Amino acid sequence: MKLDRLLTMTMILINRKKVRAQELADLFDVSVRTIYRDVETLSFAGVPVVSQQGVNGGISLIDGYRMDKQILTKEELTSLSIALKSALTSYEDTHAKAVLEKLTGIADDKVKKSMDHVFIDLSPWGQNVILKEQITLLKKAIEDEQCVSFLYSTAHGTMTKRLIEPHTLVQKGKVWYIYGYCTLRNSFRLFKISRMKDIKEAFVCFERKAVHLAELPWDKAWQQPHNLVAITLSFDESIRTLVEETFGAEHIDNEKSIVQVSLPEDEWLYGFLLSFGNRIKLIDPPYLVDIVHKRAQEIVALYQETKGEK
Repeated sequence: MKLDRLLTMTMILINRKKVRAQELADLFDVSVRTIYRDVETLSFAGVPVVSQQGVNGGISLIDGYRMDKQILTKEELTSLSIALKSALTSYEDTHAKAVLEKLTGIADDKVKKSMDHVFIDLSPWGQNVILKEQITLLKKAIEDEQCVSFLYSTAHGTMTKRLIEPHTLVQKGKVWYIYGYCTLRNSFRLFKISRMKDIKEAFVCFERKAVHLAELPWDKAWQQPHNLVAITLSFDESIRTLVEETFGAEHIDNEKSIVQVSLPEDEWLYGFLLSFGNRIKLIDPPYLVDIVHKRAQEIVALYQETKGEK
């Protein structure tokens, strides 16, 4: 841990002209005295670090000091920094911040400019602070191998209390999930974080199970043949671009403006189809047309009731 702290401190000092001891102490969650002992250690190791007292004082390196920058290529430095910046838009991670500081410290001016050529903001519009806090809490629980408890709401509004062994945070599309072993169902489950309420660390330790993330295990149950339904949709040409982005151009009959695709059938599918309003019409299968038609009528009836109450 001390060696990692010393390396990170060196990178910070390379990247910044001067840093106050208290700032470093807060970053590493140690005392100011420990920071000054680290400064002595760096000096003994040949790193030209100096400390100045007073209002404008701080810890710095002698001008011109550089470290070997051949650890990573310029392209690798750029790719790593972009990935870390993107991750930090969704949750707090002091380790990721420290690594980013290291990368910036060994980058030359050209690489630093290229680091800003791409920025992937994974946070939702409006900066959902609660979601960011939840993701940070869950990430810590995964790292500490601590169970978490929460109330979980299904799409129908049914609430159940869950205790899970959190294994992996998953962002699929624009939605965040936690993939973990549910003690209530005795199997792995994928939980949508927006449906989780009162998330708490349960302070119950668990031993991480073997999971093969490259196989996307959370997709397997959803994409089983018995869960899929083949649907046919007609669409308005004014939203062709949106349709191609959503369903893929390979599923579109351009001459007839028709989409033919297989999707998992559940409450999500009904809401998904209705979200297009009158710009998409479900043609097949008939039983699904009846379900969507009924849902649309219920929506109309709801607003008619509201209008009648005024």
